[in-house]
Amino acid sequence: MDALLKVFSFALGHLPRAFVTALGPVLGTLIFRLDKKRRRVATDNLKRAFGLSISDEEIERIVKKVFSNIAVMFFEFMRLPWLDEKRLDALVEFEGLIHFDEALKKGRGVIMCTAHYGNWELLAFSLGLKGYPLDLVVREVDNPVFEGFVSWVRTRTGNRIIYKQKAMRRLLTRLKENAIVTILLDQNVTHREGFFVDFFGAPACTNKGPALLALGSGAPIVPVFIRRTPKGHRVEVFKEIEYDQTGDRERDAEEVTRRCTAFIEERIRMHPEEWFWVHRRWKTRPEPGKGLEKARG
Repeated sequence: MDALLKVFSFALGHLPRAFVTALGPVLGTLIFRLDKKRRRVATDNLKRAFGLSISDEEIERIVKKVFSNIAVMFFEFMRLPWLDEKRLDALVEFEGLIHFDEALKKGRGVIMCTAHYGNWELLAFSLGLKGYPLDLVVREVDNPVFEGFVSWVRTRTGNRIIYKQKAMRRLLTRLKENAIVTILLDQNVTHREGFFVDFFGAPACTNKGPALLALGSGAPIVPVFIRRTPKGHRVEVFKEIEYDQTGDRERDAEEVTRRCTAFIEERIRMHPEEWFWVHRRWKTRPEPGKGLEKARG
């Protein structure tokens, strides 16, 4: 089965890019019409985030684009194992890699702040190929066959997989070894796992792990995002997010989480069609009388 998946990947991965780009919107529209549950989640999320500032027609346009991007991303994922640096340079342009270099010079590792934005799988793959291998914190795929294939793709360029269960100690070790650790910070978590911080004017339970890692290691936090362009994709590496250590570990960690989340929101506002709106980001709710008060009804 694993060999068949690789053959399938080879076949899809060598389809002309123009064909895939044209096919994506067609498949995306089909998924948009058939997957009513995720279409409703995306629509409700956009209404929660933007309120009356955008029209129903604009919301529908964004949701269709999100489904189109998901469809295209499937084909792009299958293409990843067969990309070399020459093909990558024709597909992806990089901006701000010097910020990685400056952060790594400190010798405390780097925590990469990013989200399910653009083609995040291509982001990790391309950075590995450019000489910036990542330690990727992920949830294990339920099916072991698909888990093996997905991990094979993700590690082709030197990236390492770290499963999120009991990962903190290993991540601290890797940061001491000056590794780049990546935890996507835009998904809902449980009360135990996160802080409630403002996200589009409403409290969103957000993974506290990256903040605790930063405070425990002194590692700089570097935001990195990938987005689609007319020519392909652009990876943008930004200056590190500054944070303080006041001695109040809980409050400091919450503030770091808030700053990272604010940066993610800023990027989403610039290109809302690039984000994964089909996820129930505000699923976990604050206990009565606790957490942020919702800024907008």
